[in-house]
Parts: sequence; structure tokens; C-alpha cells
Amino acid sequence: MNVSLARAHGAPCPTAVLDGRAFPESEPQLLDALADLRAELSVQGAGDVLKNAIVRPSRHPLFDLDYRFVQSLPDSHDSFDLRGSCGHSILAAVEAAARTGMIQPLVPGCRVRVNVLNNGDNVVCETEETSDGGTRFTAHFLCSPPLRMPELLMTGDPVTAVPFDGSIVPVSLVSMGNPYAFVDASHLGVSGPGALFADDPLLFDAMRRLRVAVCESLGWDTFGAFPKIAALLPQEGGGLYVRAVSVPSWHPTVALTGAICLGAAAGIEGTVPWSLSGRKAAQDTDALLPVRTPGGSVRVAAHSTYGSDGEHRLAWVSVAEKQVEYRGLLPRLRRPAPQKAFAAPLASVRPSSDHVSEETPWVPLTA
Repeated sequence: MNVSLARAHGAPCPTAVLDGRAFPESEPQLLDALADLRAELSVQGAGDVLKNAIVRPSRHPLFDLDYRFVQSLPDSHDSFDLRGSCGHSILAAVEAAARTGMIQPLVPGCRVRVNVLNNGDNVVCETEETSDGGTRFTAHFLCSPPLRMPELLMTGDPVTAVPFDGSIVPVSLVSMGNPYAFVDASHLGVSGPGALFADDPLLFDAMRRLRVAVCESLGWDTFGAFPKIAALLPQEGGGLYVRAVSVPSWHPTVALTGAICLGAAAGIEGTVPWSLSGRKAAQDTDALLPVRTPGGSVRVAAHSTYGSDGEHRLAWVSVAEKQVEYRGLLPRLRRPAPQKAFAAPLASVRPSSDHVSEETPWVPLTA
């Protein structure tokens, strides 16, 4: 079994990129194979690798790669979350697929179209610059057809009141790329960016408990990593300071899907990101959104349009200048039993007997 390692700058760990043509189709067998792989990675000194990208050449004529993300959880070697995606791992997967000959070599200007089986996302990874050690990309998350902005709100409301520690905390629950809970950091006792970016275990604990409180108040499963949570503060002159929680610690920057989700949320009137980012005053939902994190800054561009019904719709969100480092193939690992077909999208967290496979729908890429 070929396993490549690649790491996008700003990601909390490398991604193990796996050839999906060699992996089992059924969910229990897939998870068993991943548990065996995780144990072998630990023996090889790669126990910190908690992200898995399973890829294969796409059977869909509009895509180059089919991609599935599986998050390893720190509880045990057989503990996983299959519900969300990872933008940094998408870029790592494209890098590894090109280096190992699964897709064409990357050259400046080329675009690799990725079909995300976890959630149906369409992602275009555009090569900016290549070198012997890695590639710099712009990632475009497409909405095809463009989505009504309110459809991104997980509860239908821009702000949801969540009971927490004896008070009510307003939280925006938005799903674009991945589901996120966005909260004004001042509601957690944070007074400024210095306090937000400090390695404060009390703040970390408060954010983890708030995520659980969000799930419990809405009757959602608290197990796993989703929805993710991020605390925000306004930047002077517009933009946001962001601190996010990853698995199992602080995120060193912010997930690529987190930046994508934040850019989309900032364009929805009434959300926490919209209120704090200065969009209310600017009245420009398509302006570049500066996002500053403990590990650096990114700029997010969200492009919206208006449908024939006059409603505001999101067409795509892009994040540029994302560098990926290719770390090469690991020593040959034990190969799982080959299967005839790549597994259909996995929606559950743990193996379940009621999972029903469905064909990935045809989705045009034009926006």
C-alpha cells in the first residue's frame, strides 16, 4: 500500500495520502484498514499524523480526483470521524497524487478538480508556483449552482442563543467547506488579540465546552470534531482575528475550510463574522477579508451574485498562497485487500449497519 506524506503550511499535522484503489469498500473494513495503518504509522514514528486523505482518479468526467477525508481522533487507534472535510488535506492530496503519477504533473496555471465525497464540495486547486519540495496553490471552493446565503446557516438563523456557564452566548452556525461555530471571543472573557492568541488552557477548555454545549442544545452528537469552533475579534479597519481549536489542541493557524467558511459567513447579514468584520459598515460582501491567526495571515475572497429571484447567492470562495510541502513515500506498508469500487460517501462517525451507499450526483463546475 502506497502512503505519501504531505503537509500544507499552517496545518496542525501532515496528511497521510492513500491510494483509494487499494482500500476496502465497506465502512467497517475501511475503518479496520485505517486502524491498522495508524498503528503502523506509530511504529514508524509518524503517530502525530491524524489526517487521512483517500484519493483515486475520478470516474466523473468533470473531476480529476475523488477524495475522502477521515480524521483520526486521539482517543485510540480505531477512533475516527468521517463527517467533515479538510482543505489543507485536499491540497496535500493533490500534491501527492501528482508526485506519484496518479494525475498529471503540476505546472503553474494548471487546475486540478477535486470531488469531495464527504460533503459534495467541488474544489479547484490552482497551481501558482512549483518547486522540487512542494507547490503553492490557490484553492477555490465552488457553489454550483450558487447557493442562497441563508442556506449556509445550519439553524436557519444568523445567530443561535446557546446556554453556557449560566449565561446565553450568541453563536453563528455556518456550513461551507465544513460546519463551524463562530463566537465573539469577548463572550469568553477575551479582551484583545494578545489574550486570544495566548496559550491559555482556560480559554481552550471554554471553547471545547462551548462546542459541546452547542451540540447538546441542538440535539446533535457531541462525539468527534464537527462542528468545529472558532473565536473571533475585530481587526481595526476591517478583518478578523481568529483562534480555532483542532484535534487535539489549538490549530496553529486556521483550517483552510475554516477560512472558507469564515469568508462565506462574513457575507451573511447578522452573523457574528459579519458584525465583527466591518461588513455592516462597508456594505460590501465581496471585499477581501483579512484574517489574522497566531501563525500568520490569509486573505479570503468570496464572490457572490444575485439570482433571477433577486436573492443574494454565493458562487465561490477562494484562499490564495497556500504552500504544500511534499515529504515523500513511506516505507512499503501492508496492503489491504483490493476492492472493485471506491467507497461511496461516508456520513457516519462510527461503523453502522444502516449506512446506504449512493452514487455521487453529477454537479457542473461552472458558477
